[in-house]
Amino acid sequence: MRHYKKKGMKLGTDSAHTRAMKKSLVQALFTNDRIKTTETRAKAIRPDVDRIITWAKRGDIHSRRLAIAKLGDKELVREVFEKVAQGMWADRNGGYTRIMKLGNRKGDNAPIVIIELVTEPVAKKAPKVEPVKKADKVEPVKEEKAEEAAPEVETEAAEETTEA
Repeated sequence: MRHYKKKGMKLGTDSAHTRAMKKSLVQALFTNDRIKTTETRAKAIRPDVDRIITWAKRGDIHSRRLAIAKLGDKELVREVFEKVAQGMWADRNGGYTRIMKLGNRKGDNAPIVIIELVTEPVAKKAPKVEPVKKADKVEPVKEEKAEEAAPEVETEAAEETTEA
């Protein structure tokens, strides 16, 4: 049965504590642009961060109120919306966070990561170059045909000069 499995990862706590912990981590990430946490917590807050930035890209009142409800801090929401209005993530269609692994924690061997906001612009991909197809058989060029074609051109040029 799927009891208590309806809202994603619980992160070892009850749902109210999970919700409060995720809100706190997202606030810390927007405040500091980079935080150090466990890998499961970083993966759990990534969709929330992306959703808030997407709301900020829309920029309307409804999006601002949704972001305030999600973050719980009006001033922090104002800062995020101002960053987006200045064009911080204008060329990026998602993927606003980066997770870099640091290793395991000494006490309980939990994997520790740094999650940060991506600020550099998107690099355009180079166009795909099709691989050169190799021919099965290479036929040698016949020199006789090339020689035969050359005198015909010369004779046509000679005929034009004689007519003029």
